[in-house]
Amino acid sequence: MRTTLDIDDNLLKQAKQLAAREHTSLTRLIEEGLAARLRSAATPGAPGSRVRLPVFAGQGGLQPAIKDARSHRAILDAIDDVEGPQ
Repeated sequence: MRTTLDIDDNLLKQAKQLAAREHTSLTRLIEEGLAARLRSAATPGAPGSRVRLPVFAGQGGLQPAIKDARSHRAILDAIDDVEGPQ
């Protein structure tokens, strides 16, 4: 199928140079790039797709020194207490 594309001049120049170095056509280079982009959009982990995060189901919990897990300051203070004076 024939189509017309509006491509940045510098990008087109680089694409033509790459196609020449790889002994392929500009059309083939564009097709490969478009196919790669479509494949990456369809695979998990692609931008915009949801990722399942692992959940720890073991025993334990917060260290007793952390008074409030929602407080950034409390966590940093607990770290300082464990590391001791520097």
